[in-house]
Amino acid sequence: MTTFAELTTTRVSQAEAELLEPATRAELVEAYLDLVETDEPFLIIAGGSNTIVSDDGFAGPVLRVSTLGVEEREDGNTVYVTAEAGESWSGLVDATVKRGLSGIEALAGIPGSVGAAPVQNIGAYGQELADVLERIEILDADTGEQRWVPAADLGLGYRTSALKREELRALVLRVELRLRRVSGDDGAPVEYAQLAKALDVALGDRVPVAQQRAAVLALRASKGMVLDADDVDTRSSGSFFINPVVRREFAGIHLPSSAPRFDAGVDEAGNELVKLSAAWLIDHAGVKRGFALPGSGAAISSKHTLAITNHDGASAEQIAELARYVRARVLAEFGVQLIPEPNLIGLEL
Repeated sequence: MTTFAELTTTRVSQAEAELLEPATRAELVEAYLDLVETDEPFLIIAGGSNTIVSDDGFAGPVLRVSTLGVEEREDGNTVYVTAEAGESWSGLVDATVKRGLSGIEALAGIPGSVGAAPVQNIGAYGQELADVLERIEILDADTGEQRWVPAADLGLGYRTSALKREELRALVLRVELRLRRVSGDDGAPVEYAQLAKALDVALGDRVPVAQQRAAVLALRASKGMVLDADDVDTRSSGSFFINPVVRREFAGIHLPSSAPRFDAGVDEAGNELVKLSAAWLIDHAGVKRGFALPGSGAAISSKHTLAITNHDGASAEQIAELARYVRARVLAEFGVQLIPEPNLIGLEL
């Protein structure tokens, strides 16, 4: 018996999963098309780092993507890396850094699978998947066709894509990245202030890829954002809320000048937008590190206010209950509605 607690990094829900785990890409294609044809609900999972399932489980098959394989082709200093959807994302970053390839070193330590990366358009410490994504191979649910889709056609945005918005109903089979071969000190420019500080360099300075990766992993570990069986703070889905994007005018009225904000372009009406820090909002709404509701096994991470952890045998509902509390406090204090980042299956906030 495999439970959802065993399939997800938050380690909640003892409900049994009806697990399907095809070993090859051909078997994965066949299994997915069979599930689509039934027209019944099913769940796709891989690393389980961005999924929380209710204590009642999920009433349907669970397709686990575990296909493996990495290939490379070179064009001068550009190296195109193609990875199967079931590959570990953090493992892929480690392998590319070891080979002297630049472009995803700041995305080190992010849990989950390669196939999930474009769905979420993962990003951290000044890098984003969209910066290096060349294309993905999908299995189209509507046509049954296997085809490559250029990154430009995926509607990639901040923590979103056409796949996440279900504008494109498909299973990701492979991902192709466009990386750059570097040597010595010729790494990528450091583009995130916290990372630059950790490296003791100025923004824009070039730092070897291995050095950047090591600094990122240290920063993530200090926040409980690198999976560690001995650290209860890592029994989470990472950042539980995305950083909200609001109109600059709204931020000027409702937030103190000390609240971090970053330019985020303009909306369709031409209003200037800023991205806020969800962690800052939570902290300044009075929800501190280590906070837990009375009698609950769920708690805010002791290292970072943006993670909700399974601190002491939490149920899925206790995770959701704490998330609802956090959202209510931030909304009451600042008028900002936080949006959850993980996929919540059978849970409501």
